[in-house]
Amino acid sequence: MAPAATSKPSKTAELPEDPAGRARFDELIAADQRVEPTDWMPEAYRKTLVRQVSQHAHSEIIGMQPEGNWITRAPSLKRKAILMAKVQDEAGHGLYLYSAAQTLGTPREQMTEDLISGKAKYSSIFNYPTPTWADMGSIGWLVDGAAICNQVPLCRASYGPYARAMVRVCKEESFHQRQGFEILLHLSRGTKEQREMAQESVNRWYAPALMMFGPPDGDSPNSAQSMAWNIKRFSNDELRQRFVDMLVPQAEVLGLTLPDPDLKWNEERGHYDFGDLDWDEFYEVLKGRGPANAIRLERRRTAHEEGAWVREAAAAYAERRRVAAEKVKAA
Repeated sequence: MAPAATSKPSKTAELPEDPAGRARFDELIAADQRVEPTDWMPEAYRKTLVRQVSQHAHSEIIGMQPEGNWITRAPSLKRKAILMAKVQDEAGHGLYLYSAAQTLGTPREQMTEDLISGKAKYSSIFNYPTPTWADMGSIGWLVDGAAICNQVPLCRASYGPYARAMVRVCKEESFHQRQGFEILLHLSRGTKEQREMAQESVNRWYAPALMMFGPPDGDSPNSAQSMAWNIKRFSNDELRQRFVDMLVPQAEVLGLTLPDPDLKWNEERGHYDFGDLDWDEFYEVLKGRGPANAIRLERRRTAHEEGAWVREAAAAYAERRRVAAEKVKAA
């Protein structure tokens, strides 16, 4: 991991309005082409991306915790090795995304401070506990499955660094989803206790996974503008519908039931109808009052404090190399 900078966080200066830059930006968006860090961009576009990309990065880092909880308790050496690899992938995803956010002029230390202070948001799904091994399957199948559904279109996002980072992220998330599906498949074909554990886990994670796409379109203030800027390609409700349509046949293969009595095929729409979600719960978790919000942030703060010596050592080593290089150059 690249060493963190040691300077204090500073606010990024807003770009002045540039008629020629504005015209070029509008042309790029209209032509469905990429905006790069050196291009002029509206301040609102930059702020939207900083919010979205940094929150995405925070989610990858916080998302290591629910599964890291099971590394030492995985039921076999094979399962342990696979889970370790997955958690390491999440750390890498956070690194790619923080790097993408930095190209927008926001220092990484500022993003880190916003996270550990509780100012920044991250995906509410990671504020739920993981009491059973089956949760490793549900997170892979449902949570990572929802992430793929949401993130594959981001590979075509209008901001170049974000779109390019998402290509690798999505490839690795596909492995994570298959890993989770395989865990649940193994459990669903096991003993009565294993099947019950798998079903109980799916019952808990199904609704929170559907909420990962965000509130209904009518209650999502940022979606319309993000779609106009080609950051997002589909609305929250469109993505949620795609996800449900994808889940139903997979659940049949698993022999597990999706916990929604209103779930049924609608021939006229060509999609599955599904029941209302508890959006009060969603907002409560988002506000920091979920089952594991406090635990997640406290562990992130502790890890950041205990890792200070690593950042300091890396910075000192980089400085020593810089000085040595300058001496050689001057000789």
